[in-house]
Amino acid sequence: MTLNDELFAALGDSGLQQIAGLLGTDTAQARTAVEAAVGTIVGGMAHRTGDAQGAQALRRALDQHVDKDPLTAVTADPQGLEREGHGILGHVLGQQGTEQAAAGISQFAGLNSQQVMKLLAALAPIVMSLLANRANRQGMDAGAVADDLDREQSSARGGGLGDVLGGLLGSILGGHGAGGGGLGDVLGGMLGGGGQAPRPGQEAPGGGQEPRPRPEAGGRESRPRPEEAPPAREDTPRGGTNPDW
Repeated sequence: MTLNDELFAALGDSGLQQIAGLLGTDTAQARTAVEAAVGTIVGGMAHRTGDAQGAQALRRALDQHVDKDPLTAVTADPQGLEREGHGILGHVLGQQGTEQAAAGISQFAGLNSQQVMKLLAALAPIVMSLLANRANRQGMDAGAVADDLDREQSSARGGGLGDVLGGLLGSILGGHGAGGGGLGDVLGGMLGGGGQAPRPGQEAPGGGQEPRPRPEAGGRESRPRPEEAPPAREDTPRGGTNPDW
């Protein structure tokens, strides 16, 4: 079960209707926007856990989200949820990257970028909570969390949404997303990131995946990870509770 699957199961029909109401749209359009937003957040997390330091920082941050129920905050404390979400997005995508993501998702989902920005901020703490609870249940260390995020990315590839996410992440994260034609190429070009080389662990153009070394955790040895190009811009995180993440 993917994080998107877990999220929709937790939301139920009533929760999705609430999100649709907040966005001023119907549930079908809301589902499309949520899937794209969660995929973008997960892709950003996977990129940030591409080395041992980033993976360990995320694993520490997840401990603060175990057993949280941010779904209740969607209606109980939406402003607090939005503040927390912007802090998380600052670490995952950076401010400029979040704005780029909102612009791209708005084109795909047929919403305006301000609506999508609010959606991203609301979903970021929920994704953190779902991932934290999964990591806690399965006893994941930092390397296992990084591998799990790679699997999440793999499950989103293919089809219209996969192409869009590839183009978006390629632009936002400095060329490491893998666009796949169609709307993905259009968005990738519009946002400045089409036809980029895949990052380690992503599907190569010839098919298959490059093996991804697990980040060092718990004293385990790990193979050196190929050096990655830095993001186009590194922004100072807004808010957040963990200075490492």
